[in-house]
Amino acid sequence: MGASFLITLREGLEIALVLAIVTAYLVKSRRRPELRSVMVGSIIAAVVCIVAGVIVQTFTNGLQGKAEQATEGGLALGSCAVLTWMIFWMRRNSRSLGGELRAKVDAATTVQALTLLAFFAVAREGFETVLFLLGAETQAASGSQVVIGGLIGLSVAAALGWLVYVGGRHINLSVFFKYTGILMILFAAGLAGKAAHEFRELTGFGSGWLITSMWHLTSGPVATGTFRDFIEGLFGWSPDPERIRVLAYLAYVTPVLWLYLKTTAPSAPAVAARPSAVTAGV
Repeated sequence: MGASFLITLREGLEIALVLAIVTAYLVKSRRRPELRSVMVGSIIAAVVCIVAGVIVQTFTNGLQGKAEQATEGGLALGSCAVLTWMIFWMRRNSRSLGGELRAKVDAATTVQALTLLAFFAVAREGFETVLFLLGAETQAASGSQVVIGGLIGLSVAAALGWLVYVGGRHINLSVFFKYTGILMILFAAGLAGKAAHEFRELTGFGSGWLITSMWHLTSGPVATGTFRDFIEGLFGWSPDPERIRVLAYLAYVTPVLWLYLKTTAPSAPAVAARPSAVTAGV
């Protein structure tokens, strides 16, 4: 539940920022009647993403044995790769995002073009969210818990997006994206460990030093209970992890987190007051 909340909070806020930029620029450009096209494109994108998620979930939920292991391992690995790319892409391109979107709005001179602009802007983030949520489902976090956490995250993201639209001056989004980026890297590391576990089972590799537990905890808040379930879903924690899973986690998180922190730009000033100047800066 914690992982799905974090995923939809961050991805949902990125969607909200994109829509805030487009909406504010249309209003400023005296194109208010065209806001309907943005709304239509966004709604269609949301519906398509939800339907795609339900279809994939329905298909993967009935798999067993090696098919299940291959699918879950592939989803975890794919989610890890896309998530890593997204985090660094946002860091590299965030400052120019507002200008690029406004240029695309200028180029979208028809209703259909503006609808497609909104559709693809929302759909890209939406499909990423679906992929990450499928990867976030664990034994401790059922499908319903993932959905609940996701809906809470989207609700908070929508509220933050509205606050940015009406008063971005007071919200430092660079700090928000910097620290949620760190949490997302830790989440991606858990996906890397999950992928190693699933592919290990798929290949039938069932004995040896790599398969034995790195540690074994039987009591305490990190061994059982709600907190344990929370950190399992968010960070891939296990009270009894295989060594191969822990090593995969460390092999991912050590270089990626180092690179992320190394390339962190100096703190940017707070988001400009006018919504048209809002960027999804990291």
